[in-house]
Amino acid sequence: MTDTIKIYCKNLGEYIDIEGGEALLSIGRRLEERLGFEPVCAHVNNKNEALSFKIYNPKQVEFLPITSPSGSRVYVRSLCMLLYRAVTAVCPGAGIRIEHSMSNGYYCRLVDSEATDTVIDALRAEMRRLVEADLPLVRAERLTADVIKIFRDQNLNDKVTLLETTHALYTTFYTLDGISDSYYGPLVPSTGYLRVFDLLKYKEGFLLLSFDPRDISVTPEPVAQDKMYKAFTDYLSFNRIIGVSTVGGLNKIVERHKASEMIYLAEALHEKAISRISDEITRRYREGGARVVLISGPSSSGKTTTTKRLGVQLMTNLLKPRMISLDNYFVNREMTPLDESGDYDYESLYALDLEQFNADLNAIIRGEEVELPYYNFELGVRQYRGDRVKLDEGSILLIEGIHGLNPELTAGIAEQMKYRIYVSALTTISIDDHNWIPTTDNRLLRRIIRDAKYRAMPPEETIRRWSSVRRGEEKWIFPYQENADAMFNSSLLFELAVIKDQAEALLRDVPNDIPEYAEAYRLRKFLSYFQPIPQHIVPSTSVLREFLGGSSFKY
Repeated sequence: MTDTIKIYCKNLGEYIDIEGGEALLSIGRRLEERLGFEPVCAHVNNKNEALSFKIYNPKQVEFLPITSPSGSRVYVRSLCMLLYRAVTAVCPGAGIRIEHSMSNGYYCRLVDSEATDTVIDALRAEMRRLVEADLPLVRAERLTADVIKIFRDQNLNDKVTLLETTHALYTTFYTLDGISDSYYGPLVPSTGYLRVFDLLKYKEGFLLLSFDPRDISVTPEPVAQDKMYKAFTDYLSFNRIIGVSTVGGLNKIVERHKASEMIYLAEALHEKAISRISDEITRRYREGGARVVLISGPSSSGKTTTTKRLGVQLMTNLLKPRMISLDNYFVNREMTPLDESGDYDYESLYALDLEQFNADLNAIIRGEEVELPYYNFELGVRQYRGDRVKLDEGSILLIEGIHGLNPELTAGIAEQMKYRIYVSALTTISIDDHNWIPTTDNRLLRRIIRDAKYRAMPPEETIRRWSSVRRGEEKWIFPYQENADAMFNSSLLFELAVIKDQAEALLRDVPNDIPEYAEAYRLRKFLSYFQPIPQHIVPSTSVLREFLGGSSFKY
């Protein structure tokens, strides 16, 4: 006779009787009408679990829809396995690399096969057939040595290298219609859940489209991101030259004690990119334009260090940079817009005094002396403290802030006077060919370390605020990134291996009785794939020092 146990369903705010050993899937189906959605996964004691997870003891359970961050990741991961299974059927002997989120989808390339329209149509048709068949995605756990053999037989050599360098005794993997794959999080129970997707030809590969968060019954419309694509693929070319494109390859470099050489090469690539941007700005300046350089990018993209390094390069070109922070043009606190939660929305463009900013900028460009404001965050007021600026021969303004690429910010400034730079951490190393590393994860880990080190903010608070930061980026930053004259990828091939130890220590301190524990646990799982690199070999001028500390720049 099966024992009855009680679980606390957070969605309903009440205890539910279940049978001991019952899977989340059957519990969720019983409660689906009351939940009002079809669960794709659940947080069990604030850890994300697949619906195949069985409960033997009292737990707190929160069922999650595909529109939740955890649910969306489950859905997309499952689509990736569906795509991989389709590739094995349509293009025998070929492989698939799912490289990065881009243009409202996920950019994919076939390996040893060409992504023609005919092939893409066949892949889409095969994926739809698999969805209609509602085949199970079966979770299993075996000795890592056995899983390595399975992956080697399927020619998944990137996964073999990863498992050989992580040294885990057991490995979790999934099986779908005779093929196996691994992901660092749960998948949906069966292919029938994956009703909304599409494949579209894009550049040399194609886009895998998931559901549109605004309407989960359709896929989103792709957006043009040609400059972003070039910045990403340029960095991928560098990865291929040094022979490191996945975490397994990075781990091998670490194990061979070659990390220092790799770090010097990656840092040299950064310096070369900044130097090229500096040369272009200088050329435009000498032709009568580019008096104002606007540096924009999302949170923790490394804008500040990039701006300082750019200033150094401009000085080697015999220009005199003067830096202005947009933060000093915040309106007084009582005039600050409110967000949907009723909090002050400092991410909004209209938190800035646009009229005063443009007036000051035009006056400076005309050669007048202007007293710059200072924003007192403690009092929430703009003040003046005698900080005056006047551009003389060879002077150039560097303005850093999240709104730099928004045309409305500098509507009163002539276009030829502006040069725009977009900075983002486009993470080009992948866990393996089917598991990319989201740029947002990279930036969140940077911010967790920075907030703890410089703002005395615990990691759970950074995690709690992250969704609000992301909403602000989607509204105020990402729509304007293609306005950039230049894009700088601030990610570093080695950085996650360097920040691993600091980040893991902070994430372990997140209490497991709060919702933020789920994200902390996920990030710890993600970081577990990396062999650590000691931070003392990272140069003091590195963008990574903006977060780790030990920078030779003053902030």
